[in-house]
Amino acid sequence: MTKSTTLALGALALALSTTALWAETELTVYTAVEAEDLERYAATFNEDHPDIKVNWVRDSTGVITAKLLAEKNNPQADVIWGLAATSLLVLKTEGMLEPYAPAGLDAMDPKFRDSHNPPSWVGMDAWVAAICYNTVEGEKLGLTPPASWADLTKPEYAGHVVMPNPASSGTGFLDVSSWLQLMGEEGGWAYMDALHNNIAAYTHSGSKPCKMAAAGETVMGVSFAFRGAKEKANGAPVEIIIPEEGIGWDMEATAIVAGTAKEDAAKVLVDWSVTPKAMEMYNVGYAVVGIPGIAKPVEHFPANIPEKMIDNDFEWAANNRAAILEEWSKRYDAKSEPKG
Repeated sequence: MTKSTTLALGALALALSTTALWAETELTVYTAVEAEDLERYAATFNEDHPDIKVNWVRDSTGVITAKLLAEKNNPQADVIWGLAATSLLVLKTEGMLEPYAPAGLDAMDPKFRDSHNPPSWVGMDAWVAAICYNTVEGEKLGLTPPASWADLTKPEYAGHVVMPNPASSGTGFLDVSSWLQLMGEEGGWAYMDALHNNIAAYTHSGSKPCKMAAAGETVMGVSFAFRGAKEKANGAPVEIIIPEEGIGWDMEATAIVAGTAKEDAAKVLVDWSVTPKAMEMYNVGYAVVGIPGIAKPVEHFPANIPEKMIDNDFEWAANNRAAILEEWSKRYDAKSEPKG
């Protein structure tokens, strides 16, 4: 056997060995992405990276955030893919995220990334608050649709409003934090006291109130606009109402968990999470994505949403999250659905 042949065989053996090892790479990925979308996310990623298996740990925003914080000294996740930016800011403050600038970051809207260099997290897509109103059920009860957040406190709406629990749901938290920013602390809590009188239940999912409105199980569901547009496109008798005072919003984002033993594979996933292909995938479920110019128009998505999005102070929301949730739970948790 010639020396060159021996070297070639050695290189081949090394390559096969490396491939075998890489083929076994599995990432534990914590997420709050809607359960119905997870299989599609993993499959689309694996079209480009079949050598990395994504093992999902999925729950609502509040539960995943609490789980990560509880595991701070013994991290179990490698990557967070699809969690509210306000939650990631909390984790960043705790030193739990590994800063990383993914390839393609320059193409992102600057709002969709952590402000530090390198960033501790990068955004994926944004969702905005809205009210889903069932026109058929409302007409049966002789109600008129609300035009504002203030309208939801009208006595005639008693028992006809469902919204997400902010301790469980990122959508619920963006509602509560936006009301406190819009109305001030005293005004915001006074508003929520009045609203609580009309609440039938607080759900543990941000999309569920809109699904309930679409199914006629409630008249009004405080949810997010894209879910309303999707339900309306499917034939549900719902209107998507953007309250005149302005609407809260948040974004789903991705980050590497500090201390992961699989940092190389984690970086591959985070690199891919900000590609145009990934943005097109997010656009199936969200009308606003991190790279400008990629999102296609969404049927029934209200045109006035950009002008109604508040100047959201993510740092304030993150820094005050624990105190806000403690106060909210003390006042209103009695009407929350059982966790199942």
